[in-house]
Order: sequence, then C-alpha cells, then structure tokens
Amino acid sequence: MGNRLSRIYTRTGDDGSTGLGDGARVGKDSLRVEAYGTVDELNSAIGIVLAQQPLPDSVAAVLVQVQHELFDLGGELCLPPGTELVHDRDVERLERHLDGFNADLPPLKDFILPGGGAAAAHCHLARTICRRAERVLVALSREEPVRGECIRYLNRLSDLLFVLGRVLARAAGAGEVLWQHARRQHDAGG
Repeated sequence: MGNRLSRIYTRTGDDGSTGLGDGARVGKDSLRVEAYGTVDELNSAIGIVLAQQPLPDSVAAVLVQVQHELFDLGGELCLPPGTELVHDRDVERLERHLDGFNADLPPLKDFILPGGGAAAAHCHLARTICRRAERVLVALSREEPVRGECIRYLNRLSDLLFVLGRVLARAAGAGEVLWQHARRQHDAGG
C-alpha cells in the first residue's frame, strides 16, 4: 500500500507545482497534470451518476468497476513511463458492456439531447468530461509518451457512457429527448 496521508495539506504546491508519482515536480498547469486531473473529474462525475437512486444494478456494477479503472488510469498518468495499469482487456471489457447494453436499445435515427432524468443527464455530463479527458490525452501524447490503451479506454468509455445514458433515460421512464432538427426549417419559413 502507498503512503498514508496523515496530513492533507503539505504546502509543497504553494509555488504552483505538484509532485508526480515518482517525486518529480511539475507545474500544476502541465498537460500531464491536466490529463490526470480531468480523469479525476470524470471519476467524480461518475460518482454523481452512482448517487442517483435507484439505478439498475447492472449499470451501477459497471460504473463502480469503471471508477476503479479510472483510478488506475490516473495512476498510470502520474507515474513514470513504463508503468502499465490500463490494459487491452480493460478496453475489451468496456466493449462487451457496450454490446450488452446496446443490444436492448432501439436503433437511433436522430441525435438525442442530454436529459431523460437526473441519472441520464449526469451520465451525459460524464460522457462529455470523458471526451475532454480523451482530447487532453491525445494532446499530451504529442509531447510525452502515452500508451494507446489509455486513449482507447477513454474512447470506449465515452461510448459506453452514451449508451448508459440511454439506458438510464429508459429506466427512469423519462425517455430520450430527440433533437428536433426540422424545427430550424420550420422557424426559417415562418
């Protein structure tokens, strides 16, 4: 087990720097810190989805597992290159969940708006944070080593969060809110 926090504040970051897992100090505005900070934000957003009750047990179980994996991803991002905490099997597991949850949903013919009840709306917010985390990882990968498994994990997770948002909207009985693209044509003519 790692270090225990006996004191929450250390004052070591008062100069605008923070420590990585290997003890190296970097600016709090570095892309690496932005990457694992955004993954942490995503994990918190998933915690808000989990706080919505009731949730289908199958959705809750997947999201709790995802929270653990996101903690692994954040750990990999703050540790030295060569640390591998996210694996292809994690991406494959997300794909299996995606296929399973999506199989029971009707095909989409239109875009949907974020909504469909509190849990679904929070799930869509988590999805957008996930997409931002993915963009930050791609930007970081242009400057420093980032393993492809990490980027693929976030890409699949954003898809899974989209599908789970649909599942949660249906479970809440709120249904999905479809984007009414034809309303613009109607507004222009009237």
